[in-house]
Amino acid sequence: MVDFDSIVPVSELPEPEAWLSDMDGVLVHENTALNGAAEFIEKLKEDKKPFLVLTNNSIFTPRDLSARLAHSGLDVPEQNIWTSALATASFLTQQSPRSTAFVIGEAGLTTALHEAGYIMTDRNPEYVVLGETRTYSFEVITQACRLIQKGAKFIATNPDVSGPSENGILPANGAVAAMIEAVTGHKPYFVGKPNPVMIRAGLNKLGAHSETTAFVGDRMDTDVQAGIEAGLRTYLVLTGSTDREEIFKYPYRPTKVFESIADMVEML
Repeated sequence: MVDFDSIVPVSELPEPEAWLSDMDGVLVHENTALNGAAEFIEKLKEDKKPFLVLTNNSIFTPRDLSARLAHSGLDVPEQNIWTSALATASFLTQQSPRSTAFVIGEAGLTTALHEAGYIMTDRNPEYVVLGETRTYSFEVITQACRLIQKGAKFIATNPDVSGPSENGILPANGAVAAMIEAVTGHKPYFVGKPNPVMIRAGLNKLGAHSETTAFVGDRMDTDVQAGIEAGLRTYLVLTGSTDREEIFKYPYRPTKVFESIADMVEML
């Protein structure tokens, strides 16, 4: 029998000791820092609070992203960046250390897998790993389909079906994964948000606990869902993909809603 009286409401949890923040839509938009983002990061560093900046984008390495953020005016060290590529490499290391994979993706993913001790091959790999790229090849996708049909396990870094660009939306990883699934009949295992696996791996990296960690995001269907499923308090900002009216379409709620990250600096 469940003792419901022992369940602590989110509002009564201890003050956050560690922080996770989404990147796009929370800290930056199209490579421009959002209002309050620099102050938020600097306050976390000043107070020596462990933090990670998260992104489902697997294209870039943490070093690349740190440099891109610096160009936007945000000083985020590479060790404070957690990508779906790193989460995927961490997951595969737990599942099958130093194994083999046929990889579709850019440097962010291939570097993470290489550093995890994986061998990238097209000869009987244990896994097919699909990540974001801007140069999808029909031949490579065909090869991935054939390897999956032969028994390779299908992993994808993130389920996002579209992404933003200066000229409009772009097809993203989830859309390509859906094509491979339609051909092979095999559904991929997505490691990135909203899978709480990515969040829990980030907590392990920080040495933090869910009860004393907060997550800031701009999307209900990835950030808030992942945070809730990982047991974190969740803060939604309205500078990205979600407007206030959309919140009520979901069967779950963020802990609190803010207009922007600037409104959160004082609560740190």
